[in-house]
Amino acid sequence: MTASKTNERPGTRATLRGFPMSASKARVVLNIVRGEDVNTAREILAGTTREAADVIGKVLASAVANAVNNDAQVAEELYVSAAYADEGITMKRFSPRARGRAGKIFKRSTHITVIVSRMDEERLERMRSARTEQAAASRSRRVASSRRRADQTASLNKREAAHEAQAELDAAAEVEANNLALETTESDAPETFINDGGEEVTDVAAISDYDDETPATEVADEDEKTVSTDTTEETN
Repeated sequence: MTASKTNERPGTRATLRGFPMSASKARVVLNIVRGEDVNTAREILAGTTREAADVIGKVLASAVANAVNNDAQVAEELYVSAAYADEGITMKRFSPRARGRAGKIFKRSTHITVIVSRMDEERLERMRSARTEQAAASRSRRVASSRRRADQTASLNKREAAHEAQAELDAAAEVEANNLALETTESDAPETFINDGGEEVTDVAAISDYDDETPATEVADEDEKTVSTDTTEETN
């Protein structure tokens, strides 16, 4: 069985001609996207650090656009059915070397072609089922994550409520203890009185003792009065 020529392969194609790069460098990247669906090929090219990945990504986007606009295809149902790089023209240059000699420089170019085709029904069914399972798994993960966050929030709110209730109880107990201490201090404190001498005393017994005692000056005055009274009586 003879393989079909590159220009006779079925599908929608896009070609970049004369890109300044060797064909061998472009083939390294084309080999990893050949046979992959369009979305997977885009992800592979986005994660590839080779220079050829950027230009091949643009050629792939052009091929998909041609298939959608010209052949009425669905972009999600396409895959890279063929991808190859042919050698273009080679510009020959030289660099001067010692003793009048010249070093050859070959500036190569390549023609990059990407062909996309619609996947068969079996592969489409597998891809749809895989996407459905992936969506279900993603939804399950989101639901589990949401429930976990809700449980964490409820637990945190419960702890905060318990802390607030305990703080209120502690504050009430502290206020009650302060009130009790204040009442005890006021009941134990002696009352303050002003005695007959104008002095401020805090003991009732001190006031009674003071009242019972007679000042020495008053006693002396009374003695003088008694002596003078006796002398007056004798004279008479």
